[in-house]
Parts: sequence; structure tokens; C-alpha cells
Amino acid sequence: MTTDWKPALSDLVPRLVEGLSKCGDCPAAEGGAKGLCLWSQQAVHNVVRALMAALFPGCHETQPVAPGGLEHRIRERLASAAEELSRQIARAFEHEARRGGSADTEACARRAGAVVGRLLDALPEIQRLLHLDIEAGYEGDPAARSTMEVVLSYPGFFAIAVHRIAHILYNEGVPLIPRVMAEYAHSLTGIDIHPGARIGPAFFIDHGTGVVIGETAVIGAGVKLYQGVTLGALSFPKDEQGRLVKGIKRHPNVDDGVVIYAGATILGGDTTIGRGSVIGGNVWLTHSVPPYSKVYNRQPRHVIKNTAGPGAKAAPCAERAPGVQDTAPAAPPGGGQPARRR
Repeated sequence: MTTDWKPALSDLVPRLVEGLSKCGDCPAAEGGAKGLCLWSQQAVHNVVRALMAALFPGCHETQPVAPGGLEHRIRERLASAAEELSRQIARAFEHEARRGGSADTEACARRAGAVVGRLLDALPEIQRLLHLDIEAGYEGDPAARSTMEVVLSYPGFFAIAVHRIAHILYNEGVPLIPRVMAEYAHSLTGIDIHPGARIGPAFFIDHGTGVVIGETAVIGAGVKLYQGVTLGALSFPKDEQGRLVKGIKRHPNVDDGVVIYAGATILGGDTTIGRGSVIGGNVWLTHSVPPYSKVYNRQPRHVIKNTAGPGAKAAPCAERAPGVQDTAPAAPPGGGQPARRR
């Protein structure tokens, strides 16, 4: 086996260490002078899985639970998750404090323990909300054969379950960890929900892939989204130095009972979709609509071209599909462009 690569390390390693200095937030920068205050992405993922197993052991536990052993298993899962999460949050608090100058390691650990205690206290309420989300998924999807199917297999349910956990930590001011949780769910489901988004009960995302929900979005009760929906920002204001202004309302409000069909894009912090409205597929909205509105696009006019080969008898063809009039009827919620409000 050749060892020609070994001498190169003596030159390579210092260059890589020097490269770390370009990231001012890196806890290992400056040759380790900042101290290694690292959290583990994998550890956070493990915490999410443990909490899901504690909330829904019949569907998310990795091992069979012995008869009479359910309480012991849940206690075991919660203890393991709480211990690891406390450690990771303490490191995140310490890293944030060091960016500001100095950090009190013991104070960061106490603060982390208190946050984890409040998260544990919130788990029964999280579980209650998730049961409403499960029912919304079961009632809202004719393909769902049971509520267990929703819990076991629906990406939308997993994404909202992780969000409800991460949202508690976000509200507690925990740095980084909530976003790591959200991106874990994003990587598995294709659903991107920022942990800052406020989402009411009985929320259902059907299919889910490509859904994006921004940090300052506010979603009411009984809302249903289909795949590809974006609740995003219309613009990104900058300060005098040309840097993005953070912490302002950038994403829309969606009131109770709204249904938003596939591919719709709704933008802007001042945009509100009124209660009970239906937003059709591929609609682009940057302004508010009143309660019980229906917003959809005109039916596109189809063009049909004959593709018969040489010598073949050409079939009659039309410029548009049979039955399509010169003035196309309005489409039901679900397709077309550009937006039309009614």
C-alpha cells in the first residue's frame, strides 16, 4: 500500500485550519482558541426520533413493547432524549454566548435544563394537537384507511409533529437546534417548515413534497395544503449597510378553514387569506382576499396537433380540446395561470 499521501498532510492540515478563520461563527476557528463548543446534528436527529417514539410508541418505537412495559419504555425514551437535548442546547447557548464575548458554562447548562423541562411539560399538549392533525389527515384524505396509516406513513404528519416540538424550542430562544430539527424533517419529507411558523390545530398537508412555510407565517385551525404550496416572503428589505433586515413580518396569514391547492404561491407579510377561502392550484397571490373567497385561474386553451406518420390517414384535429369554448369557463380549484379572483 502506498503512503505517498502522508507527507502532504503536514501542509494540508494547517491550510484547512486557516480556512476555518473565514467562518467567524465556527467554534473551532482561531486554532481552537474559541474552544470546541459543538453540538451534534446526529444527536439532535436521535432526540427527534426518541420524542416521536415517546409520543406515539405504537407507530414510532423501534422495538416491541413488552406487555405492561409501556410506561417504562416511554420513561426510558424521555429520559434519554432529555439528557441528550439538555447537553446539545447547553452547547448551543454557550456558543451563542461566546460570540458575544464570554460564556458561563454552568449558567448555560442550567438554562438548557430549564428549557428541556418546559418542553417535557408541553408534550401532553403537543400530543393533543397532533391527534387533531391525525384526524384532519384521516378525514381529509379519502385514500386514508386508518388513523394509524396517517401516523405511520404520511410525510405531512411527520413534518408537523417535528415542527410542533421545534416550535417550543424556537419560542424559548434556543439557537440552531430548532432549525436542525426542522431541516431533519425537511430532508425526510420534502416539506420545509421554519420552526418559527405559528400553526393551529387540525393542520393537514396532503402529499406534501415542495411545501414551504416561512418563519413568520401564521396558520389558523383546520387548514389544508396540497403539495408545492409556498407561504413565502414577497421582498427582503435592507438596512443602510445593504444587509437584510431580520425579525420583521415577511410571510402571510392563513385564517381558519382555508384550503390551498397544489402549486399555489402566497407571498407577503401583509397578505391575509380570509377564513374559509379556497385558493386554486398554481395561483400567485401577493394581496389579501376576504373570507370565503375562491381564487383560481382561467382554464387554459389546449392545442392538439396531429402526429400521424407519413402515408397515414390524418385524423381530424382541433386547435383546442372538444367542448372548450372561445370564452373558456372558469376552472375549478386546481390549475391554470394567471391568477383570477372571484
